[in-house]
Amino acid sequence: MLEETDWYLLNLFRLWWHYGISFLRLQMWVEEVMEKFMRIYKYQAHGYAFSGVEELLYSLGESTFVNMTQHSVAESLLQVGVTQRFIDDVVSAVLRASYGQSAAMPAFAGAMSLAGAQGSLWSVEGGNKLVCSGLLKLTKANVIHATVTSVTLHSTEGKALYQVAYENEVGNSSDFYDIVVIATPLHLDNSSSNLTFAGFHPPIDDVQGSFQPTVVSLVHGYLNSSYFGFPDPKLFPFANILTTDFPSFFCTLDNICPVNISASFRRKQPQEAAVWRVQSPKPLFRTQLKTLFRSYYSVQTAEWQAHPLYGSRPTLPRFVLHDQLFYLNALEWAASSVEVMAVAAKNVALLAYNRWYQDLDKIDQKDLMHKVKTEL
Repeated sequence: MLEETDWYLLNLFRLWWHYGISFLRLQMWVEEVMEKFMRIYKYQAHGYAFSGVEELLYSLGESTFVNMTQHSVAESLLQVGVTQRFIDDVVSAVLRASYGQSAAMPAFAGAMSLAGAQGSLWSVEGGNKLVCSGLLKLTKANVIHATVTSVTLHSTEGKALYQVAYENEVGNSSDFYDIVVIATPLHLDNSSSNLTFAGFHPPIDDVQGSFQPTVVSLVHGYLNSSYFGFPDPKLFPFANILTTDFPSFFCTLDNICPVNISASFRRKQPQEAAVWRVQSPKPLFRTQLKTLFRSYYSVQTAEWQAHPLYGSRPTLPRFVLHDQLFYLNALEWAASSVEVMAVAAKNVALLAYNRWYQDLDKIDQKDLMHKVKTEL
């Protein structure tokens, strides 16, 4: 077990003592990947877009990025000199915390996850969900609060026209649109999205892929510090615990703070009742909760299909499903995070704009680094 302290130099020494320079090699590998990934912002600032995930990845890191979706994190890190022990002890814990998966997952998604585990992260007071609601408010869009049930292709004067059917509390209705963006996974097991496509020849390619279920339990109670080797709860020093064992009934355990923090707020002491977030692959049984907590007042649980189960889909999907019909969530099959989905959204917006105005020179261009430099 590796314990982190408040002393940066001491943490570095402990890492070096346990793992040699593997942590430096990991950091260099992640920084190299992220430096290339950051090119997308420059490309998008100049209006360039991509029809498929593979084309986008190739423009950023050429065949290296594409190959990273086909090889595991462990394999890629071993090639750059990271030890197997470091992968098992540290890398696996981070991947399990973020994706609920192991170091056998693809290297590109793993690199995005490891980048997010470093410092300089931010959160929004009131909850990160305010980013989405704030952006939606700024667009002044006409939001129809309903569930879309089908998209039907029609044509008028040789152009695609889409009839989008939806249902809400009032009843069933539909509207026609020139451009449609699908911003929900189409590859959920058992077709749980309940979204159908009609009038497409050939039909919309909907190759099934599995998603990784995630359960988050918010537990207000007293942590059982004895389970973690601390009989006296006052001596328990951790606010976050990551795990590496497969299988295990929980992935992470952390003492969380409210989304609105006052100046007088202080984190609860280990012997006090606090709110703990437990991430697990399945809902926790009562016996498992009693293992982690001496006693508790309440448990609130949320379960959802959080991320693609990487390796369950043979190919990378495309952003273009049909003429002016786009699939935003295609990019999460390469990596899944808020930032990646924001990149996908900007790409789809540019792609729709460029296709509508027939600015094809801005789509799927090669050697964009050279083109962007000459444009400057």
